[in-house]
Amino acid sequence: MSFVLSHRQRLAAIATGSAGNLIEWFDFYIYAFTALYFAASFFPEGDRTAQLLNVAGIYAVGFLIRPVGGWYFGRFADRHGRRAALVASVLMMGAGSLLIAGLPTYASIGAWAPALLLLARLLQGFSTGGQFGAAATYLSEVSADARRGFYASFLYVTLIAGQLCALLTLVALQQLLDDAELRAWGWRIPFGIGAVMAFTVLLMRNHLHETTDNKATKSPDAGSLLALMRHPKALLIVMSLTAGGGLCLYTFTTYMQKFLVNTAGMDIKTTSNVMLAAMLGFMLLQPAMGALSDRIGRRKCLLLFAGLMMVSAVPLLSALSNVKDPGVAFLLVLAALTILSLYTSISGLFKAELFPQHIRALGVGLAHSISIAVFGGSAEYIALLCKQAGHEQIYFWYVAAICAVAFATALFMREPRRASMME
Repeated sequence: MSFVLSHRQRLAAIATGSAGNLIEWFDFYIYAFTALYFAASFFPEGDRTAQLLNVAGIYAVGFLIRPVGGWYFGRFADRHGRRAALVASVLMMGAGSLLIAGLPTYASIGAWAPALLLLARLLQGFSTGGQFGAAATYLSEVSADARRGFYASFLYVTLIAGQLCALLTLVALQQLLDDAELRAWGWRIPFGIGAVMAFTVLLMRNHLHETTDNKATKSPDAGSLLALMRHPKALLIVMSLTAGGGLCLYTFTTYMQKFLVNTAGMDIKTTSNVMLAAMLGFMLLQPAMGALSDRIGRRKCLLLFAGLMMVSAVPLLSALSNVKDPGVAFLLVLAALTILSLYTSISGLFKAELFPQHIRALGVGLAHSISIAVFGGSAEYIALLCKQAGHEQIYFWYVAAICAVAFATALFMREPRRASMME
């Protein structure tokens, strides 16, 4: 690398970069976790599944703009540095949360309500598209070589922590407010909290040590799409593995709360507690799996993830669709998340290792965002469509099939650590 950090400086940089990531994902996920409460506020009265489909549709559209954000912020990070891109993306996310917190309802302004909700989600989706590439690249570059898997795993520690904090906020509100209050106005509180958190990133920015050098940022190819196209194999690897990992992530985290309520028939509060415990376990698994990748390699971890999920997705989702006991539901969700952690712990790192520095943020951000938009953003919508059509099992097999493609990709790829372009 072109810079030298002491151990303390490295840890401070990782902590600060991770904090911005946590804030970003808290703001993004609070939408999914509070959807059960605000769906009726923005769409005409109807059955619950129809309202959730409308909310999931806007959720999916927020993903579709992520490739644009991935391109813009990736290009920005490669040309102007990771720090500036990280700060800008978090501030943009906060602006989207602030807008949602103050939106009038459908009863007040009619069709303008869902239109403005869509605008806010587009703003947040654009921000998130840029955040992943910049954060993944930054944490990978600032990490120590021998323990890069361990340190880079904090990308998903904080991503999950953002989900966990969002879920904790919802659980706290469920204890303080009754159901009617949550549906009427209580759902707005987490969005207000997220907006305030986002603007605190300005206080932390001085602890972010820039990881790019002048040679890379001043290169005429820095952040260039044309230069990126010279690495088609790396792009396809990232997109294929992200398809499997992203689909599973959104299936067993954000959608799982709705799945347990809408399909298994569990109580909303019970489901929130189940997911809170499972997400805590998922978060704690990340450093261990990241350290494992330092010992056995990234490719073996990816093979284990895709292979195990390919054969277990249908049995796990089938069991969860009929689960009644909260303890059993927790164990089943945690089993799925344990398999998934083999991918998430190194998701940012193995992608960063595939690209040279002058197009690294662009390569990671754009390829990841395209795949996550197609497969992650549509997960809830496809699952709910299958349920509405009376063939929910089709979605279970869809998850297994996408993981089979990811397994084939991992089988034929080179070990990213050995062929790393990080140096």
